[in-house]
Amino acid sequence: MARSCCPSRLTRSRHSTREKQRIVTVSFSKPKSTSSLRDKFEATNLDICLIGVVLALYNNSSHVVDAASDFNNSGLGGNNTSHSNATYGSSFVDAPEDLSPYAILFPWFVQILAVFIYYVTTRYFRALPYTALVFILGMVVGYFTTGYGVNAISDSASLWLKINGQVILLIFLPGLIFLDSFTINVHLFFQAFWQLIIFAFPMVLGGTALTAVFAKYVLPYEWSWNFCMTFGAILSGTDPVAVAGLLNALGAPPRLHMHVSGESLLNDGSTVLLFQIFSSLYYYEFGIPHFGDDISWGDGIKIFLRLALGGAAIGLAFGFGTVLLIYLLNRRLSAEENVIQVVSTICSAYLAYFASEILCNSSGIISSLVCGLTVKVLGQTLINDYDLTLHFWQVTGQLLNTLLFALGGLLWGNIVSVNLFTTTEDVYSFGAKGCGYLVLLYAYLIGIRFVLVFVLYPLIARIGIGANLSEAVFMSYAGIRGAVGIAMSLSLRANVFAVFKATQYEPAKYASYRNDVVHLFGFVGELTI
Repeated sequence: MARSCCPSRLTRSRHSTREKQRIVTVSFSKPKSTSSLRDKFEATNLDICLIGVVLALYNNSSHVVDAASDFNNSGLGGNNTSHSNATYGSSFVDAPEDLSPYAILFPWFVQILAVFIYYVTTRYFRALPYTALVFILGMVVGYFTTGYGVNAISDSASLWLKINGQVILLIFLPGLIFLDSFTINVHLFFQAFWQLIIFAFPMVLGGTALTAVFAKYVLPYEWSWNFCMTFGAILSGTDPVAVAGLLNALGAPPRLHMHVSGESLLNDGSTVLLFQIFSSLYYYEFGIPHFGDDISWGDGIKIFLRLALGGAAIGLAFGFGTVLLIYLLNRRLSAEENVIQVVSTICSAYLAYFASEILCNSSGIISSLVCGLTVKVLGQTLINDYDLTLHFWQVTGQLLNTLLFALGGLLWGNIVSVNLFTTTEDVYSFGAKGCGYLVLLYAYLIGIRFVLVFVLYPLIARIGIGANLSEAVFMSYAGIRGAVGIAMSLSLRANVFAVFKATQYEPAKYASYRNDVVHLFGFVGELTI
């Protein structure tokens, strides 16, 4: 009897199991009937319709603005004041038509060529640094960019040569700084914090002053002290991109890796702070109203603290806000919410920089740095898909670094080409004399780097995570210049050119200032290679 009952029980159990599976299948199939807002947009092509409406409104507003412009230019609208669009000392001519759409070409043209550069360097020429080759690529494009109407690449590059200096910083620095802070080893970072503070502030200030002395008394350009200190601030920062790759390939100890990457992270903040102070003093020398400030040493210290502490407070606020958003978006099985979490991080990086730098007159780079560290410390365990977030920021860093080095090379190559295509002697010339001083400056920078590291070595070796002599020697050689220095020198050059163009300043004096920033960028660009 017991055996006869077994088949019926098995049959009933199979029927119940199938019924449960059917119920579960039905219950899981119900949500398919409800689509998300994004799915409705895609299914009805409503997104394309909205784009069409926006374009129509934009074109309509453009016609209205053009009509108003024509009215004013006709002399009927008053205030008939016009400024020349030509760039001083440049072979550019005014664009024959609206070339704004061509601006999108140069970045992606450079990116696709950089993919081939990466392939070649990683497969066949591993000793060649990727960023240096990208800089040379930009130089080649800039060398042959002699004006509008030549080809599409030249038109696009010409537009990028005239980009605003503040926009350069807004585009590149928030993403690069947030990436560095978000990917750092937080545990080691806080253990080595006081060591990194010494690297970032006393060492940077000493490097700035010693480099300024060289620029003032060795270089033959008769720069003012404020400009020499600006030059020193730009060259006192370090960039870990190439060194970090070498450390990973060689399996270097985590302590050395933290010294290099942590120093670079905090150096970015301190160098930009010093750059803002001394460049403002340099701008004040021009005598142009509302351009630069006359800052005393006491005022400089107050401004330094305001920029640093204000930027840190704003970064904390945005960091906490981002962590709260990440906490609320806690559906780990929702791929869409995982993407939205990533979107919230990039929004906070750029908004924190903009709010601090533009709206609150504080340090945007400190704000982005603190925001990234806050998200890293408090939000890492709350992120649904950490690998997705990390890979997104790695892609963003790759794109920004590639474009930044290409843009630096573009400007440097254009400076050389303008000098070669000019028949008379022009102050744009960098020349063989400048290259000789470049070699001397490179040796001097390595020398002062050694001096600063070993003067502070007795203190560095006894605090934080410690250090040994071999690590100190490596750090002395690892003080390379990179993305942030390129961005600051591009910004300085763009600001000087733009203000003189807008004010129609005295041509002779303008040529002197233009010569200063061109030589500065020449040194920074070549030292980056």
